[in-house]
Amino acid sequence: MHGGGPFSKEAAEGVQPLNPFERFQHRQGVTVLDGGLATSLEALGYDLADDLWSAKVLLEDPDVIQRVHSDFLQAGADCITAGTYQASIQGFIARGVVKERAVEVLGRAVGLAVEARDAFWSNAENRNQRLRPLVAASVGPYGAYQADGSEYTGAYGLSDDELLDFHGGRWRVLAESGADLMGCETVPSLQEAEVLLELLCRTSDQWAWMSFTCRDGSHLSDGTPLAAAAKMCDAGSRVAAVGINCTPPEHVSELISVIRNATDKPIIAYPNAGGRYDAERKTWKGDVSRHDWPALAAEWRDRGASVIGGCCRVAPADISRMRGRLLSSDQP
Repeated sequence: MHGGGPFSKEAAEGVQPLNPFERFQHRQGVTVLDGGLATSLEALGYDLADDLWSAKVLLEDPDVIQRVHSDFLQAGADCITAGTYQASIQGFIARGVVKERAVEVLGRAVGLAVEARDAFWSNAENRNQRLRPLVAASVGPYGAYQADGSEYTGAYGLSDDELLDFHGGRWRVLAESGADLMGCETVPSLQEAEVLLELLCRTSDQWAWMSFTCRDGSHLSDGTPLAAAAKMCDAGSRVAAVGINCTPPEHVSELISVIRNATDKPIIAYPNAGGRYDAERKTWKGDVSRHDWPALAAEWRDRGASVIGGCCRVAPADISRMRGRLLSSDQP
């Protein structure tokens, strides 16, 4: 068994844990996440050059999203993330969808992931040497709704109350959707993290991870020291993990070390494949072939991460190779 971390003795003894990641840590030392949903859809031929990005497919062809979830489960993901990252009530309304339908689509997005997980788990062969996978409801940043790349800058120009208004309606829907936890991801600023933590505090019996985008090896996208953000998250009693996502892989090891010095909470790491996001064309630029994902995943685990996967342009095959390395019995 690899890794360690802030998990309870009760979980090790078989009592149902509170933090959803605990049972994976005690059984296998790590939780393997999925990879990039949207870029997997693009690999299947879907054009996501749209303000709704992957949420467009929720309206047009939701069954294919369930197929991608299934692909990641078969690849070894212990946790799949519902396709709600760029899905917001405001975004759907701007597309001409009435509010009631927007709420329905948000709930259905989580339902697709739950159904994929349940179908996977109903096959006895899939239960061999596996734990029942988790479903996370993705809570994307305000910048994802803006569709202008501001999730990589945090330059919103909004007050705390305005951010609360934006996130609040979707948060309530997702908190009641049947997901095992919430995934607050691609958060670029301390301000937005504070707002999301406030919503978490208002929600009973709900867990969430908090994952930031970073500009370098020590700062959030808005320039805030990552250490300050991690310390703030450390005070949240139902923060399941703190970490980074959709950040170039070359920064991740240093960022993990910064987080470990600021909190004892589990660390989550799921970077993109590098390159640059072209907000105007809604697509990624740059090479993805140079990364040794198994070696990187092992390095991040050794640095202290215990929840590991990928983000944009990380495919099911990459997740499979990561899992093979992370759970290998002959790891040094």
